[in-house]
Amino acid sequence: MSRLNVMQPWLGSAEVEAVTAVIESGWVAQGPRVAEFERLFAAQQQAEHAVAVSSCTAALHLGLLVAGVGEGDDVVVPSFSFIATANAATYVGARPVFADVDPVTGNLTAETVATALTDRTRAVVLVDQGGVPADLDAVRAVCDPRGVVVLEDAACAAGATYRGRPVGAGADIAAWSFHPRKILTTGEGGMITTSRADWAERARRLREHAMSVSAAARHATVLASPEEYAEVGFNFRMTDLQAAVGIVQLGRLPEVVARRRELAASYAKAIHEISGLRPVTDPEHGTSNFQSYWVEVGDDYPTDREGLLARLAEADISARRGIMAAHRQPAHAHVGAHLPVTDLLTDRTLILPLFHQMSESDQARVLEVLRHDR
Repeated sequence: MSRLNVMQPWLGSAEVEAVTAVIESGWVAQGPRVAEFERLFAAQQQAEHAVAVSSCTAALHLGLLVAGVGEGDDVVVPSFSFIATANAATYVGARPVFADVDPVTGNLTAETVATALTDRTRAVVLVDQGGVPADLDAVRAVCDPRGVVVLEDAACAAGATYRGRPVGAGADIAAWSFHPRKILTTGEGGMITTSRADWAERARRLREHAMSVSAAARHATVLASPEEYAEVGFNFRMTDLQAAVGIVQLGRLPEVVARRRELAASYAKAIHEISGLRPVTDPEHGTSNFQSYWVEVGDDYPTDREGLLARLAEADISARRGIMAAHRQPAHAHVGAHLPVTDLLTDRTLILPLFHQMSESDQARVLEVLRHDR
């Protein structure tokens, strides 16, 4: 029996042809394909502006910078997230303040955010964990009157919906990931979407060393005008090679999400009949793309999370421990936090295999192990 991976990107000949065309064009750095990818992604997500960058971490970093977050500010973040969410606050000189999450969705709520706000809070990073949409409107109702910016960390959420619209459509600013674990991938890469032209314009400069004229614009002229650097910027560019893959992947997104939701429904139907396991589900306010299909292992299941992971590994099935808790990592342990729900979910959840090419027999292998421990 072959190994069953937790995730597998869906890439094919169309991506190969797109990359080949870029190579043959002679322009492989940030250029026309990146601009096209930005335009198409903004349209897909119903956003005013999109700025492609090298990673979602870079998108979070620039997003906080253009929103005016800096030294001495507090940024409320979930600990129940990949560590990049908290790291981004430290990059701009701010202090991450950890808030707890909802026990069902794994997302921040208006209540948990309100508890974590301080007099120095300048921003909240609201994560759509595993592709489950967070309740943006409820959190903004707490933050907007206080002048606190809500940056939506939609790293996992391409293809998810919130109140009938694409996730991120109602955010002032959002950050996206195209890592291979995500359902829309460019290998590495990220995107900022925003409703504010001034934020988008500054992000475009900052991603390219804060040059006053982009490298693509300079290359388009025989005698390039001299550039200026008004502030310290970064090298956070996406290449046209990556963007070419992203354009193809974006066209596949509806099909990929539909397949993932079909597989998630099959998982849920079977797991609901297994005592002691609770699968992730859609919240009332939206639909998940099920970028990560996680399950909570309860007290009445015959083994704990670690035992179940071991049983899956014995069957050559690669599952993963659930979302990490950043406040328990040495890098952020000095911040301090009492987060009982985060601790519980971090210790009791695991991510099951789910990918577009997954067959019924693949899924049956996973479910057989889950039932065997019953």
